[in-house]
Formats: sequence, structure tokens, C-alpha cells
Amino acid sequence: MGSKVNVHEAKTHFSQLLERAHAGEEIVIAKSGKPYARLVPLAAPAPREPGLLKGKLGDAFFEPLSEDELRAWER
Repeated sequence: MGSKVNVHEAKTHFSQLLERAHAGEEIVIAKSGKPYARLVPLAAPAPREPGLLKGKLGDAFFEPLSEDELRAWER
């Protein structure tokens, strides 16, 4: 378990706690001395890999839209 802070301290120093969590620290927020919530860094998103849909779009995808479909997009 990481650092433990009470709710009042968490509200007062929220920006600093966010920076610490972003740097990798786990912070437990306690209410009346009991663990209540955990502030942890988010995992980095997986890198995007171009071409994952290659070959998945049929020729119909590239056909012009009908007048009805065009009007529906303009609403």
C-alpha cells in the first residue's frame, strides 16, 4: 500500500497528489482513518498500429452515400 492521506488533506493538496500518482505512486485516501479510495496512475494506452482494418472494409464502404443518407448526416 502506498501513502495514506485523509480526505481533508487530499482536498487541500489534490494537485500535488495527482502529480505523485502520475509519477507512479499509489495514494490511499482515508475517511475517518479507514481506507476509502485509491489514487493510482493510469496505464499508458497501447500504441496504435496502422493497418489493423486492412482488408476489412468492403467496396460498398467507398461508394457515395444516397441522398437519404446524406440528409440524415446533415441533421
